Amino acid sequence: MEARDPEAIAATLADDVVFRSPVAFKPYPGKALTAAILRGVLRVFEDFRYVRELSGDGGRDHALVFRARIGEVAVEGCDFLHLNDSGLIDEFTVMVRPLSAAQALAGAMAAQFEQIQREAAAG
Repeated sequence: MEARDPEAIAATLADDVVFRSPVAFKPYPGKALTAAILRGVLRVFEDFRYVRELSGDGGRDHALVFRARIGEVAVEGCDFLHLNDSGLIDEFTVMVRPLSAAQALAGAMAAQFEQIQREAAAG
């Protein structure tokens, strides 16, 4: 994410990855859709950077704390990742704070949703 490299991001995802959004209750299954969502995130977030990493369960669980902006709104968040036996991400859960950041993210990603759907359908 920090390198803003969509191909590298997609290469870390398992085919059966499940993405859980901070602003939608329903999980999003599959590599094509998750990669498209993350490309949308790259278009929305500015100044994205990880500031801390926590690991557990023998290196299969990671919490990556990040900071970014959406326009003038500061975002703090955490990517919770679980790796499968092959070392690929099979669970990707994102949480953000404060509420103003979650609202800004929801609006910005809603504006990306049609493009995300087209990209996911294209594979």
